[in-house]
Amino acid sequence: MELRDLIVTPLLLIVLLVAAFIVRPFVTDAVNRKYFYPALAVKILGALALGFLYQFYYSGGDTFNYHTFGSRIIWEAFTDDFSKGLRLLFHAPGSDPDLYSYHSRILFYHDPQSFFVVRVAAFFDLLTFSTYSATAVLFALFSFVGSWALFLTFYKEFPLLHRWIATATLFIPSVFFWGSGILKDTMTLGALGLLTFAIHRLLIKKKVNTRLLLVFGLSVYLIYHIKQYILLCYLPAALFWVYSKYFFAIRSRMLKAILVPVFAIVCLASIYVGLAQVSEGGSKYSLQNLARTARITAYDIRYYSGRDAGSGYSLGELDGSFASMLKLAPSGVNVSLFRPYLWEVRNPLMLLSALESLFFLLFTLFLFFRGPLSFFRAFSNPHVVFCFAFSITFAFGVGVSTFNFGTLTRYKIPLLPFYLVGLVLIYYLSNKERNRSVFETTE
Repeated sequence: MELRDLIVTPLLLIVLLVAAFIVRPFVTDAVNRKYFYPALAVKILGALALGFLYQFYYSGGDTFNYHTFGSRIIWEAFTDDFSKGLRLLFHAPGSDPDLYSYHSRILFYHDPQSFFVVRVAAFFDLLTFSTYSATAVLFALFSFVGSWALFLTFYKEFPLLHRWIATATLFIPSVFFWGSGILKDTMTLGALGLLTFAIHRLLIKKKVNTRLLLVFGLSVYLIYHIKQYILLCYLPAALFWVYSKYFFAIRSRMLKAILVPVFAIVCLASIYVGLAQVSEGGSKYSLQNLARTARITAYDIRYYSGRDAGSGYSLGELDGSFASMLKLAPSGVNVSLFRPYLWEVRNPLMLLSALESLFFLLFTLFLFFRGPLSFFRAFSNPHVVFCFAFSITFAFGVGVSTFNFGTLTRYKIPLLPFYLVGLVLIYYLSNKERNRSVFETTE
């Protein structure tokens, strides 16, 4: 905490509140307006609380490495020589030997994904005079924009469920906490919400315009350069969302039966081509290296880089093959969605995560045992299919490649809003089916 935090951050908050007051009428209606300020507030509080956690509980960590040993150094270069700052910000790492006195002090200089976040933080630092808390608030603002866009996506489809959808997309505690500070997760969470909004408007609502295309392009660009594997999980689900929306709209059962193989072939071909394109630029996430990357990441986090982030776990042996990954798939999904269990708690942060996981487990079991047939029939809705396809795939991916509860709590936040929205939609659709059955019986 520095003196500039006490001066710059309050001024920035005043500017943001004024901007929010001006913007709110254009992005809300009479029903959802009440969620706007609380959602923005929890994001800002989450960003500030995260900073306090890393400073006073962890005594350092990623968020400070991105700023204090990252963007702050680029900001210093700008104050020394504006051209040097520009070169650090935009040139490829190592291309300017005369910048060695700066980049030698940047911890993530040779890690492209992490240095991308450092560059974003450095851009915000130019606006905040490299004030940590103010820069964190700007990260939180971006995350809020993405989360609000995600809320609007499902709200437009199911306006009667506004309270449930707002809870799922805006107010999950671990999401607004770990998805608000100067972290990779904040950027990818915001970009994921914007990407979902753009795909929904462009391909489902067929509202094509330049602004939406720019949002789509920027979102893909950010996710690709920060956490490419999110696209590998998200792209198949999004493609299936779009295709199934049109497929389920066909009323003729005979035509549906005829088109099923065509639909399956087109989906699989599109998914394969898309995944190949996404993974082409990075050898770690190429289709042939994906299983090996999962093994290396899991053991690194479990025994080295993440050993102090929380209690470790093991699902079994990973040998770098897809077979070993698939064998652990059920355990991977379970650990991401429903663990740590209460008896696995080792510290206060794990307790909060365990309580949240317990809620997801109980809600899932309630919906299933309440009516197994209606539970599965809800998957004829393309939005349910989309939410579960992404969240389950992502749960599998991070579950088998993390092996540490502390790190997993951060890594899994992109899937939580989608999974909870999926559960909410199943609850709504099953209730709708029950009411219709009761009505038909009374007739």
